[in-house]
Amino acid sequence: MRLDKFLAETTGLTRSQSTKVLRQHRVKVNGEKVKSGAIQVSSEDQIYFDDQLLEWIESGIYLMFNKPQGYVCANEDGEYPTIYQFFDYSIANKLHSAGRLDVDTTGLILLTDDGQWSHRITSPKHHCEKTYFVTLADPVENNYREACEQGIMLRGELEPTKPAKLEIIDDYHVNLTISEGRYHQVKRMFAALGNKVIGLHRWKIGEIELDQNLAEGECRVLTTDEITSFNK
Repeated sequence: MRLDKFLAETTGLTRSQSTKVLRQHRVKVNGEKVKSGAIQVSSEDQIYFDDQLLEWIESGIYLMFNKPQGYVCANEDGEYPTIYQFFDYSIANKLHSAGRLDVDTTGLILLTDDGQWSHRITSPKHHCEKTYFVTLADPVENNYREACEQGIMLRGELEPTKPAKLEIIDDYHVNLTISEGRYHQVKRMFAALGNKVIGLHRWKIGEIELDQNLAEGECRVLTTDEITSFNK
């Protein structure tokens, strides 16, 4: 882990504040003053800030969160509140989301402090599937399922979407499973089909389904089976 990231996670400093205290020679690694936040540190290093030994925090937080509408998944945003406002500062400062949802999209978010684990979810090469419950403005057309399976050319893109699975629930509701994460992909797919998404709710990532007993704005710790499901 980079030293400046370690300082931010263990002291509550921002990255810019961490850079400042490093330049002020207030940080020591294994007895030596260090000015660069780019150096790599591990749990084997002794890191002092203002002569206080900082405790190494091992990765190991894995949470399921039910995102309400009106919140963004960024740590900071000038316009909308963020999902991290639902967590104590000491926890929120360590977490990042394994993939994001738009401000008006609700549902399943996976939060962790384990970068390698989240990479297995978000990296395009792993093709992690995500399933959305979609509410449409106009009735579902007969060609939607085949179009999703074949791939849809989105406006401004050079290649069609990868094959997606469409389950028709009724005239205005479908479940859509995609294996990539293009910008506003679900909304753009239905726009390309001549329809409009008026409600979007993600309820599944990989093999993990959103707990139906989890209210909006609440989270729970993932089970061992859920955590290791992305290792398959």
